[in-house]
Amino acid sequence: MKFKKTKLPIKNKNARCEISAGGLVFKRTSKGIYFAMMKDSYGKWTFPKGHVESGEATEEAAAREIIEELGLEEIKLLEPLGKIDIWFRDQHVHKGTIIHKDIFYFLFSTPAKAELNPQIAEHVLEAKWLPANQLLKNSYYEDLIPVIKKALVAVQK
Repeated sequence: MKFKKTKLPIKNKNARCEISAGGLVFKRTSKGIYFAMMKDSYGKWTFPKGHVESGEATEEAAAREIIEELGLEEIKLLEPLGKIDIWFRDQHVHKGTIIHKDIFYFLFSTPAKAELNPQIAEHVLEAKWLPANQLLKNSYYEDLIPVIKKALVAVQK
């Protein structure tokens, strides 16, 4: 699969622009389709994501973040799920700075036997496998709903 470099978001002189990438990972078992979810540093259930490093394609960053945060050893990139465009005021690294962030999400699969090994060093408080039909009600962040819906359709193919 060929990776393409991503352009930075449009600059705003008062905002810091960032690009992140993440993924929804699923496995097919005899009991059905399960997705990995994690509890982030804010105590909210979501999916792995993180900053795209210099020279890294968004797909590569998404895969790296999944491996780092969930401790999965074998994942396969299937397709892009979309981009979320958010604005917020940073409360941690650049306190008070307005951040414009583009987050690219991708769908990944992993073997049925895969086990989650959440990494506390990556600020993952907990991780679990959830049946596909419980994803929408367990995801805290509303802006992820279109991404989740696209993933749910894709895994039924």
